[in-house]
Amino acid sequence: MPPRALISFHFLIPLSLAPCVSQPFLLPCSQIPRRHASILSSLSDNPSAYNKKIRRGRGPSSGKGKTSGRGHKGQKQHGKVPRGFNGGQTPLEVVHGTRGFVNVFSVDMVPLNLSKVQSWIDQGRIDPSRPITIKELADSNCVGKIRDGVKLLADGAQDLHTPINIVISRASASAISAIEKAGGSIVTRYYSPFAIQRILRGTTDPINSLQNQQIIGEEHEDEQFGENLDEPPSAGAFFSIGDASVTSEASAIASAKPAVEPWLSRFRYRLPDPTSRKDIEYYRDPAHRGYLSHLVTEGQTPSLFFKMPRVGKGVVGQRTVAKAAVADNRIW
Repeated sequence: MPPRALISFHFLIPLSLAPCVSQPFLLPCSQIPRRHASILSSLSDNPSAYNKKIRRGRGPSSGKGKTSGRGHKGQKQHGKVPRGFNGGQTPLEVVHGTRGFVNVFSVDMVPLNLSKVQSWIDQGRIDPSRPITIKELADSNCVGKIRDGVKLLADGAQDLHTPINIVISRASASAISAIEKAGGSIVTRYYSPFAIQRILRGTTDPINSLQNQQIIGEEHEDEQFGENLDEPPSAGAFFSIGDASVTSEASAIASAKPAVEPWLSRFRYRLPDPTSRKDIEYYRDPAHRGYLSHLVTEGQTPSLFFKMPRVGKGVVGQRTVAKAAVADNRIW
């Protein structure tokens, strides 16, 4: 095959437009590009853009010839072997059976001990004057990957001497007692997996939601916020509603200013509240320091399934009293 001819494009440029090499600034333009007459046959993709198909049984030089990588004889060469096949022996799961089950309702909580929290405070990696949330714990590398939340444990409770205000997913009774003994406060609140991701990205407030009882007082409003919305409020700006006249969530939201409203305006997503009965009952329990415990009025329990016995006489009791009165008025 004769070699490809090189085609020059000098004849396509008029003489009046041809650059003058005598002028130095026109020297880069004087290099006329040249190419082969046919470039379609040399077009190809990047070397890593695709994987070359393995051609089996095409001779020994390919590396996959003769037996095509299957070896010699046997079921693995002639046919297929089912997954878990033991050569005809009765499988162990048939002989002994399967035991246990996978709990689909279990949650994967990251454990966090009080000794580690105090150590991070001593090192200056956590500011105890601010509310400690899962975002501060993750940013300071106090906890690793958070899946369903963080549970606070009481290991090293004797080392805790700094009063802290912490908002966390769950906490043990010993950890709650140790924090309150040191002069701090703890609130457990619900976090969904998607909410945790948004909190770590900084697009969701880690404390306040629609059913949250935390509000900001009028005396702290000008002091805490003003025109600076880049920093979260301090721990002193939060307090509970605690008013005995406030007995419902709707009246609480209507009678109190929404929690840190200027601070919430900078977030894109809203923090969700629990919807399942199990989660609602957990965060309604005052023993767990749940953030929904203010919804439990006097005479009620955190449970949504059991109802307290009615106070006073019911319909059955009224009927019994009426029958007794009629029996007293009988002559015989």
